[in-house]
Amino acid sequence: MSLTESQVLDALREIKYPGFTRDIVSFGLVRGVEIDGGTVRLHLALGAGNPAVAAPLESAATGALRRLAGVERVEVRVSSGPPSSAGLRMAGSPAPGAATAGSLDDGLVPGVRNIVAVASGKGGVGKSTVAVNLALALAGRGARVGLLDADIYGPSIPLMMGVNERPSVDAERRRLLPFERHGVRFMSLGFLVDPDSAVIWRGPMVMKAIEQLLGDVDWGELDVLVVDMPPGTGDAQLTLSQRVRLAGAVIVTTPQDVALADAVKGVAMFRKVGVPVLGIVENMSHFECPHCGERTDVFGAGGGRREAERLGVPLLGEIPLDAEIRAGGDTGRPIVVDRPDSPRTRAFESIAAAVADRLSADEGDAGEGPLARLRRRRSR
Repeated sequence: MSLTESQVLDALREIKYPGFTRDIVSFGLVRGVEIDGGTVRLHLALGAGNPAVAAPLESAATGALRRLAGVERVEVRVSSGPPSSAGLRMAGSPAPGAATAGSLDDGLVPGVRNIVAVASGKGGVGKSTVAVNLALALAGRGARVGLLDADIYGPSIPLMMGVNERPSVDAERRRLLPFERHGVRFMSLGFLVDPDSAVIWRGPMVMKAIEQLLGDVDWGELDVLVVDMPPGTGDAQLTLSQRVRLAGAVIVTTPQDVALADAVKGVAMFRKVGVPVLGIVENMSHFECPHCGERTDVFGAGGGRREAERLGVPLLGEIPLDAEIRAGGDTGRPIVVDRPDSPRTRAFESIAAAVADRLSADEGDAGEGPLARLRRRRSR
């Protein structure tokens, strides 16, 4: 009985992507299969993730296929092109619209210099609050900034930016036009679905939605695109890290142990896919009584700093638990805009300065890039 493509794929489904529970077929890493008698030729496209996984996956795929009856020879080709969420394609035939290896950003978000993911291991730690105010603080320093709400299941950017309407469409180019407020361009799935509807999607649909929010929006020329990620370490995070070249990730946590444990997982996940971790932000760090000034460590003290030191990443800042920050998010007037002279705003500005420092250090432009100019501004 001759070997079939289905048998090959079934064998490859036993191979997990390192550090994850999903297999390389469901992740769309199998770009092509060719069967020529007893020879099987396989193409794996690993995206922009950690190149260290290439050799282990090639070895695992070779071993799995050699165990199939009738297989005499296995040839595996591994490339760094982005995976296809549409599933299997013949070797050498890229997915429609897919970027090629070495030009990932050029194919999807050509005008964006740096993409920064704001992520958390668990929900409820104020990740979106940090993402919004970080974007606004970067824009306040003179950067051209975009904000993408990639939290497919719980988009909150429309509420926090004070916009409740459908986006316009450039009919000629067939691209969505982002909204712009306070010097920041932004887009969210929340603008495209009924606000009272639940998004009940499986992984491939989530992955496709994120690709479209990146590639089908007219972002224009940006110094930084801040991406508000969904909590956890799943399909959305892997899609983003494989589909575009991330400049880095900011991990948001609160001081208590249960949040810190998940923050550690977030750091580990980005490291496994080759994304630099720019640092940790400790949100809800403490509460300061507005009447007497007494400080209360509601969720514990110093957890973010200890974990940052243990993991070898910077602590970018500590944001207090504050009613004004909450009110700003609920009313569409983030505190960085509504209270520019507030100590809370200065905390976000300090985090933005630290992020700009990390990004400008990687620009490699002899100090003449836009973020390098922001860095010089901070030092004056």
